[in-house]
Amino acid sequence: MRYVRFLHDGTPYLGTREGNKIRILGEESIESLLAAGIDLETYAGTRGGGKLVDEADVAYLPVVEHPAKIFCIGLNYADHTKESKYEQPAYPTIFPRYDTSLVGHGQPIVRPRVSDSLDFEGELAVVLKRGGRHIRKEDALDCVAGYALFNDGSVREYQFLSPQWTVGKNFDATGAFGPELVTASEVPPAARGLRLETRLNGEVVQSASTDDMIFDIPTLISVISEAITLEPSDVIVTGTPAGIGWARTPKLLMRAGDVCEISVTGFATLRNPIADET
Repeated sequence: MRYVRFLHDGTPYLGTREGNKIRILGEESIESLLAAGIDLETYAGTRGGGKLVDEADVAYLPVVEHPAKIFCIGLNYADHTKESKYEQPAYPTIFPRYDTSLVGHGQPIVRPRVSDSLDFEGELAVVLKRGGRHIRKEDALDCVAGYALFNDGSVREYQFLSPQWTVGKNFDATGAFGPELVTASEVPPAARGLRLETRLNGEVVQSASTDDMIFDIPTLISVISEAITLEPSDVIVTGTPAGIGWARTPKLLMRAGDVCEISVTGFATLRNPIADET
């Protein structure tokens, strides 16, 4: 199934995509369904035929608006680690994102007034349906509800003001998340073998296979659970490949009027315009 979260006539709804139409299922959120232990693979089929609305008449919300937690993984592609001038770490680089930083598909990613260093990072995100502690790698995929696309918009100037990256990764409205949650049954195991690309104004600026991850999805789930209790609706944003604008000469940063797109094989494209903070 492919779930979307959106506003229609001012009301937030959950729906499923059907071409250029969206079928309204109800006002539940992904996170409330996951917290209740509801199986997203079958949920839509239990709801009957809801109203169909045109995609043009909705405003997308982050596909999971208020995740229990968001874990972002840095330096998870060797080519990106090299371009960033870091040594490849032997342990995942983990930092948090907060839901105030999230925006939906089609909504502006906002370049903050205090910096002009807004950069793109195309990534694949994993949404969990269950969690726990000390999850074995061989059991980790049983925890996955589905996958979505993520643009980990980064304010580089603030990211590098301290050894901790958190502030530069959490400016309001810089993390695009969506447009759909694709349930695990529609994605290859551990999302292997998929092509991840980022386009800025139609030009491909990042391109890699998800097979190139240093730490694959089962490893990430297992390692994080060694320390932190994972919960339904937790999100793991799995890292970006080479090609970021900050590593280029001259730097390629996002400006008002630009359009940034993230695509992964088999997923609807995540597309966001860039706007200046007002």
